[in-house]
Amino acid sequence: MTQAPVEQKKTTAWQMYRAIVGIGAFCAILIVGVYMATAPQIKINQERFLASAVSEVLPAAVLTQAVALDDDGQLVVVEENADLPAFLGYDAEGNLVGAVMTSEAMGYQDIVRVLYAYTFENQAITGMKVLETKETPGLGDKVEKEPHFLANFEALDARPAADGSGLANEIVTVKQGEKTEPWQLDGITGATITSVAIGHILNISAQVWVPVLEREARAIPAPQPPAPLEPTEEE
Repeated sequence: MTQAPVEQKKTTAWQMYRAIVGIGAFCAILIVGVYMATAPQIKINQERFLASAVSEVLPAAVLTQAVALDDDGQLVVVEENADLPAFLGYDAEGNLVGAVMTSEAMGYQDIVRVLYAYTFENQAITGMKVLETKETPGLGDKVEKEPHFLANFEALDARPAADGSGLANEIVTVKQGEKTEPWQLDGITGATITSVAIGHILNISAQVWVPVLEREARAIPAPQPPAPLEPTEEE
């Protein structure tokens, strides 16, 4: 006896549309839920990483004060970090020792973001750390590892111009082994574009920040150190 063929129920366009919309809505809700659940911890981790980086490039700073430039280019204290945060650094006695700025520009493949320290005593950039880069591993990331390149930031001349319009000398990257001036970066052969980008980032940022810092930073009082935790009684 031959069995009658099973008639397959056709799916209408409306049913397919409803299913796709439903799946999309579920995925959207799931993504938003995961983001909301993890956002606070992500922010905490980012703040810890930034604080560690600031301490690394400006180890003399015990206390820091977040600052920014207002619409008139004046230095002001801020409560929350900007997208490219900046900080004034103070020693344990409340003396201003330097400042730390963040800046970024295009490298070979993507944006390179760096953190660098400026010290008032030397009028120089005395520390630099790459915060974010997607450069080719083994090439672009040499700026984070090459000893001769990192040596540039022991005292990279960033003296302000006499008229306060910018730097006395532009910070530029030269070919490896051809550095002759204290405001030049000794570049990296094989990672030329990235090392040139670092010089460009520092120059455009310091041209803006250094004159303002030299003119206004000393007028901003040091932040109060955090109060020590009170001892708790043992039960």
